[in-house]
Amino acid sequence: MATNSASIDDYIAALPRDVQEILQEVRRTLHEAVPGSGETISYQMPTITVNGRSLVYFAGWKKHVGMYPIPEGDADFDRDSAPYRAVQSTLRFPYSKPIPYDLIARMAVLLVNQRDGDRT
Repeated sequence: MATNSASIDDYIAALPRDVQEILQEVRRTLHEAVPGSGETISYQMPTITVNGRSLVYFAGWKKHVGMYPIPEGDADFDRDSAPYRAVQSTLRFPYSKPIPYDLIARMAVLLVNQRDGDRT
């Protein structure tokens, strides 16, 4: 369901109503988990940014929300995200099941922490 959108609002508005609600909640969850984060469209997907750099991408597909990339090196997150792993560095959350927003928030925080570690 990728679209050529100028903004995240446009991207989400182009999707079915039930998917719009889920993506708006994903967006809200990511911004709450990463205070001061920005957003843009990158690679035709909604992208949460920190200090102007892409942090995490999310996309609405026919049957799931996809999120990229997956943080590395956290055993608890690896265990909890295992049911949603699709391919390397991708999580898929099926619309047919409750979306684990708490896991999405953890993912964002871990990605920020990894990036902060890259600066040292």
